[in-house]
Amino acid sequence: MTAATQNVEECLKSETARLMLANSEFLLLFNQAATDRAELGKLLHISDTQMGYITNAEPGHGLLKMGGSLVPFNNSIPKDTELYRLMSTTPGEN
Repeated sequence: MTAATQNVEECLKSETARLMLANSEFLLLFNQAATDRAELGKLLHISDTQMGYITNAEPGHGLLKMGGSLVPFNNSIPKDTELYRLMSTTPGEN
């Protein structure tokens, strides 16, 4: 199953959604609002240092959770490429 959300705090109000996130073996976490970070930090046991990777993160930067590991990543795509043009979700850039 694949899910995407931009409002984690709202999702975590559902016990079912909390259990799904807590039991997920694979998560990609991008920049998060302060309240979302706090909830995710508690739920996933993310350290303050690791939390820095999803605090004011640039597009393409974040944390990858795979099993019990949390790994910071940078998957930026150069803006002058066809791939960026196809993948951008920034309004007005396509």
